[in-house]
Amino acid sequence: MDMTQMPDISLNSSDTQAISKALGDSFRTYGFAKVIDHGIDPHLTKEAWRLSKELFARPTEEKMRWYDKDIAGQRGYTPFKTEIAKGADHHDLKEFWHVGRTLPAGHPLEAEMLKNIWPDSVAGFRDVFEPLYAEFDRVGAKILSYLALYLGLEADWFDDKINVGNSILRLLHYPPIEGDTEGCIRAGAHEDINLITLLLGAEESGLQILRPDGTWMDVSPPEGGLSLNVGDMLQRLCNHFLPSTTHRVRNPMGERSKFSRYSMPFFLHLNSDYPIATLPQCISAENPNRYPEPILADDYLKERLIEIGLLKA
Repeated sequence: MDMTQMPDISLNSSDTQAISKALGDSFRTYGFAKVIDHGIDPHLTKEAWRLSKELFARPTEEKMRWYDKDIAGQRGYTPFKTEIAKGADHHDLKEFWHVGRTLPAGHPLEAEMLKNIWPDSVAGFRDVFEPLYAEFDRVGAKILSYLALYLGLEADWFDDKINVGNSILRLLHYPPIEGDTEGCIRAGAHEDINLITLLLGAEESGLQILRPDGTWMDVSPPEGGLSLNVGDMLQRLCNHFLPSTTHRVRNPMGERSKFSRYSMPFFLHLNSDYPIATLPQCISAENPNRYPEPILADDYLKERLIEIGLLKA
């Protein structure tokens, strides 16, 4: 596959095997894929963009009412320059908000699932983001069914391993670049922790992925489309058959530096009590098992949250 031109893939087809191959080949080549016709309600996403901008326009002191540093930013607000890419020297130039899963009362994992924080002064926020979360959850499971086939598994293999996962919908705001930002970047080079990420296209460009030759490639999903990428959990599960590719959000140049950038990734996670063990079909003499010892998904998440500065050791 051409490393300079990532294809746009439509999910609006009855040819399951063709979609599976197109997605799998793109992930295997880039660690990323671009999807159109994903089926998420465009009215819902339009309202989500509007409410996200309204939320981040609130005064800092108001937003800080919704920040709980004791839960590692996993719900509600996280302030500007809190997160840092693994191994980086400077914090990212962003603020964000997290919406998580709500489990029914009495569910065995209810006590382990953090409660959502809802901004009481942004009208309609919960009414939009709860159904949008459910839509991302549905489409994410659909993407994984295609990847399961590509990996030689049954299409429903992931279903009972993600149905109560601690998946996160993140609303991101990168403010205009102001003052001395030497050494800082909107989002430093990193890999995602989770299984797969679904990212709604941002109005402002900036997302780049690292090619094997060390150069950066711009990735811009078509308007209304999704950018998808492999996370470290999936890379570990399939023994690096599908790579978790390094990516970043570069700073804008010239006049564009005066504009905010908003984006909306959904980080799809395995169930917290799932032991991540290498898939047998991804082990061979040429690709020996890199991870002979399984690790619980929740333990893996906590290790990584400590590395990026959201959780204290």
